Amino acid sequence: MPRFLAIYMMKPEAVTSFRSLPKAEQDAIDTVGVRNWADWEERNAASILDRGGMVGKTTRVTIKGMAGAVNTICGFLVVEAETAQAAAQMFLDHPHITVFPGDSVDIMPFVT
Repeated sequence: MPRFLAIYMMKPEAVTSFRSLPKAEQDAIDTVGVRNWADWEERNAASILDRGGMVGKTTRVTIKGMAGAVNTICGFLVVEAETAQAAAQMFLDHPHITVFPGDSVDIMPFVT
């Protein structure tokens, strides 16, 4: 079955905005979000090949060396599905975009 990389995207200003909320409000969102995320993973467990994880600050390596960089990637997951549309369909109700301040989930097929 085809495999797809799902990349959790979040704009840096969304993180800043979330972190500027009162701690009690952040905690309430986290409580709901973590529970919903676990429920989402349980519903889709048969399709999840690698739970991936959330990621931190970026170090970019180029021919000129290494340097800090900024991008909107904040995590990833690997799933399998019949089609890219079927893989994307799984994420329509994902807490990353329905509870947390996530911008999107980008779905792309593995081609090799």
